[in-house]
Amino acid sequence: MGGVATIPESTRSGLTWRLIDRARERWPQIKHIKTRFRGALAYVDAELEDGNIIKLCRLRYGGSASMWGFAIWRASHDDYQDSWLATGHPSGSPADCLDTACGLYLTDPTAWADLTNPPPTN
Repeated sequence: MGGVATIPESTRSGLTWRLIDRARERWPQIKHIKTRFRGALAYVDAELEDGNIIKLCRLRYGGSASMWGFAIWRASHDDYQDSWLATGHPSGSPADCLDTACGLYLTDPTAWADLTNPPPTN
């Protein structure tokens, strides 16, 4: 039986910084992003300006620092559920994952407009 992939330390810190940078760019309600790791999973919480800490999502490492599987925190069930991002995909960039979760939990679905209508490419 094969072991579960562990997230390399460099990928862990890179993920944390990407999430922090995205929160600074788009989510002024967030004071701090908190990440914790277990095996191939990264758990993402946000500390809000009022001091409350909310669980946002769980990301699954699949061998790439730029694409992560996504699971949303379900407060109603006290668990994480594999989910689709606002992009329509089950995995995406750390920014896509954060924007999808924050659009829901910080009640700002306008964040999803950028994800569902990306700029045209040539």
